[in-house]
Amino acid sequence: MDQQYLTVTALTKYIKAKLEGDKHLFSILLKGEISNFKRHSRGHLYYTLKDENAQISAIMFSRDAERLSFSPKEGDHVLVKGKISLYEPSGTYSIQVMSMELDGIGELYLKYEKLKKELEEKGYFRQERKRPIPKFPKIIGVVTSPTGAVIEDIKNTVSRRYKLAEIHLYPALVQGENSSESVRNQIIYANELMQADVLIVGRGGGSIEDLWGFNEMPTIDAIYHSKIPIITAIGHETDFTISDFVSDLRAPTPTAAAELATPNKDDLLEFITQLEAQMRYKLLQSFDQKRRELVYLDERIERVSPSQKLDKLHQNLNDVSLLLHKSFIYYLDAKRVMIDQYKITLKSPLDRIHSLMDKRVYLDQKLMQNIQQVIDRKAYQFHIFKASLEGMNPLKLMDKGFAVIEKNKKVITSIRDVSIDDTIDVRLKDGFISATVKEKKEI
Repeated sequence: MDQQYLTVTALTKYIKAKLEGDKHLFSILLKGEISNFKRHSRGHLYYTLKDENAQISAIMFSRDAERLSFSPKEGDHVLVKGKISLYEPSGTYSIQVMSMELDGIGELYLKYEKLKKELEEKGYFRQERKRPIPKFPKIIGVVTSPTGAVIEDIKNTVSRRYKLAEIHLYPALVQGENSSESVRNQIIYANELMQADVLIVGRGGGSIEDLWGFNEMPTIDAIYHSKIPIITAIGHETDFTISDFVSDLRAPTPTAAAELATPNKDDLLEFITQLEAQMRYKLLQSFDQKRRELVYLDERIERVSPSQKLDKLHQNLNDVSLLLHKSFIYYLDAKRVMIDQYKITLKSPLDRIHSLMDKRVYLDQKLMQNIQQVIDRKAYQFHIFKASLEGMNPLKLMDKGFAVIEKNKKVITSIRDVSIDDTIDVRLKDGFISATVKEKKEI
């Protein structure tokens, strides 16, 4: 029997034609979870779309990815529209996605992020507008469900920590279609009464749909415009609603909100004990200070007593009298010295003449001495200059046999200045010689 074998390429082309030609697979709608997500440098998106039991490869080309209203990421639940295609080299099929949007919770998350961004730009989250939480509240208002565990947790916590505070419940729906309006109405009502020092707005944990009332504008506006400081305690510790960003303080749980709203009695007792110790210490310091002041005042009174004052004045009088006596003696001695000086200076005319004559003789002698010193100094300088001039006199060299040779009354310094048969004059120290040049020789 003659059997005809197909090539792998032929089979793959056949399957590709069947898949891509099926009108039911040309435009299909799928939902699933994104995994193995990768973004190509050219903008293409590659990922796996999976559910509990199966998975399929997916590709979204850049031209379609640019129209997305969100940024896909690992774990997103999405709704996609696309067509089945087969990649021949590997023989694998995939879905080519043309459009994609978040599924269910994802849509709520987009709505949440959009409103959060708008309110942040409007200044709803500004830290400077947040009101301080009172340290010692007398009345704590709680906006929550009257039947939930939240109010009981808050009551138990406040009773344990700070028995001086009262709890006023403002019952409200905290889940469902009208929950946002209900919470808003109770916040407004509490502000109209103005009895509470602080409001706790809260509910227990739940899904994002359960907490959605706290992401809506009625509740958000009521918190924003509240004159009473508000602590939010919505959901679990990891749950954040927009109301948490607008409130004055966010608590992870209702119990934590009650702790943030009240001081701890144990801490207060410890603080009171410390204050008492500080007060006792300050009182002891004050008593010691007053005691020292009394001792100082006693000493001052003792120093300013009449008898001591008189003794001091008497001592001052003695000191002044002694000083006056000494000053008078000093004055008399000074005058006596002045009289002696006058006796010396006021001599007779004859004594003054003799004195002036003696002074003249002394000055004559001094003048002659100075004149002789000047003459001696000038003579010494003259001999020095004379010796220097003699050393520089060219005639001195002639004593040693040197002569000055001239031609036409010009001094000859080189044999080039004369020629054979020239007449030259030789000047010696004691006269002149006329000579004729017979020979010249360079050396």
